[in-house]
Amino acid sequence: MGFDQIRQRRLSDDIVERLEGMILEGTLKSGERLPAERALAEQFGVSRPSLREAIQKLAAKGLLVSRQGGGNYVVETLGSTFSDPLLLLLESNPEAQRDLLEFRHTLEASCAYYAALRATDVDRERLTVAFNELQDCYTRHDEVSRAEEGAADAKFHLAIAEASHNAVLLHTIRGLFDLLKRNVVTNIGGMYKQRAETRDMLISQHRELYLAIIEGRAEQAREVSSRHILYVQEVLEEVRQEVQRMARAERRKGM
Repeated sequence: MGFDQIRQRRLSDDIVERLEGMILEGTLKSGERLPAERALAEQFGVSRPSLREAIQKLAAKGLLVSRQGGGNYVVETLGSTFSDPLLLLLESNPEAQRDLLEFRHTLEASCAYYAALRATDVDRERLTVAFNELQDCYTRHDEVSRAEEGAADAKFHLAIAEASHNAVLLHTIRGLFDLLKRNVVTNIGGMYKQRAETRDMLISQHRELYLAIIEGRAEQAREVSSRHILYVQEVLEEVRQEVQRMARAERRKGM
């Protein structure tokens, strides 16, 4: 009977596994620069040649890119769900906007549920910072641009996804981050005009969602997240119908 030789595992393979884990869990983000080789080797307790070999392996896998004189970076395109041209199409198409809200309805409710179950103290701190930034946008709404508000809103929901400790949910939300920002920017102006209470409702819903997650009330977090998206859908449908009525009225006026 013949036996195959046992292949000895290289130290660089262990480093690759560690860095891949950090990318998957979101500790290393798309486009982020890795610490300098000397510092990273010291943190891992390994030699620089072994670290360099691991970085070369990750670059071959398409996860890292080395820039001449500029260090090593996680690739920019990591987790990009949509290309820029497709983002523009989705941003401008009303049916695609509706589709995105339906998708968010399912996705974000799950993120909220798992975040309430699994959030660590660090996650809760990050979520608190994101919530306070969003609250500040609402408070200073006359001084804050729609783009700033959209970014703060998306950042809050991304913090929830991070706290869910589900890699698939996190990277899906990350891939949609630009689209989420644009979705908020596109919709929020019309929503504020449509209903006077919209800003107060959004503030209340986000606060309720934040507290449910912080206090570990998973089922309530899922319910609040779901109710929040349904409210947005309801107001936007009113906006759509109002636009249609105005367009009909203008056509009749021209007859």
